[in-house]
Amino acid sequence: MDINSFCLDRIIRNALQEDLGQGDVTTDSIFDSGQKACGHFIVREEGVIAGITVAARVFGLLDDRVVLFPRVQDGERVGKGQIVAKVEGPAVSILKGERTALNFVQRMSGIATKTRKCVDMVKEYKVRIVDTRKTVPGLRVLDKYSVMAGGGHNHRFNLCDGVLIKDNHIRAAGSITRAVKSAREKVSHTLKIEVEVENLEQLSEALEAGADIILLDNMTLEDMRKSVEITGGRALLEASGNITQDRLTQIAATGVDLISMGSLTHSVKSLDISLKFE
Repeated sequence: MDINSFCLDRIIRNALQEDLGQGDVTTDSIFDSGQKACGHFIVREEGVIAGITVAARVFGLLDDRVVLFPRVQDGERVGKGQIVAKVEGPAVSILKGERTALNFVQRMSGIATKTRKCVDMVKEYKVRIVDTRKTVPGLRVLDKYSVMAGGGHNHRFNLCDGVLIKDNHIRAAGSITRAVKSAREKVSHTLKIEVEVENLEQLSEALEAGADIILLDNMTLEDMRKSVEITGGRALLEASGNITQDRLTQIAATGVDLISMGSLTHSVKSLDISLKFE
């Protein structure tokens, strides 16, 4: 799991500029640039860590004299009170980067933690837990990285990754058949075509039109089971629409191939992590 360094640096620089403004008046009024410090990132609750490399880059961009020493790797389970990283360097630089580094690690670890819980709930089934594009604007690369750190999988990263024909596309085109035919004629043969359906009639039309993937939008468990029977492996089936953790196991048991969850990223609770100086 790698994050494009160009994208990462742009995200971090924007975050640092937002937090620092014209400078840290508190830190600059108390410390001189020569004072050294050492601190530990401490987890306050159980979870899955993600974003340690991002935190290291925050301090690296601020001051290359600051060094972060990871004690764990992204994707590892961590316990309450566990030290996950040590940071050393000029106190002024660590203090200036503290909140930005924590904001990234806390959010990313929250996403990884929730994803791992969902993945564990359906581990007995063939299904994959996947994310959506319901991410924080500008932070999608980090949100989707965190899903993978938690054991999940990524859906489309952006609108050019694949064809996903949804309800408004179908209404504007006139039918599923017309929309799929037009897309098939115009897009590259390397792109998959996915169609969102709301009932079994639309499912049959999407199959007949040659869809590679079919998104079952807000279907009942019974209709999901029927969709699996009707499809018979001719296309991948994705369950989507207000998917909650209490329904995950039941949905996985229907036999669908994918379960997409916007809640992995759009309403996640950050993991409680703090930075404490020695």
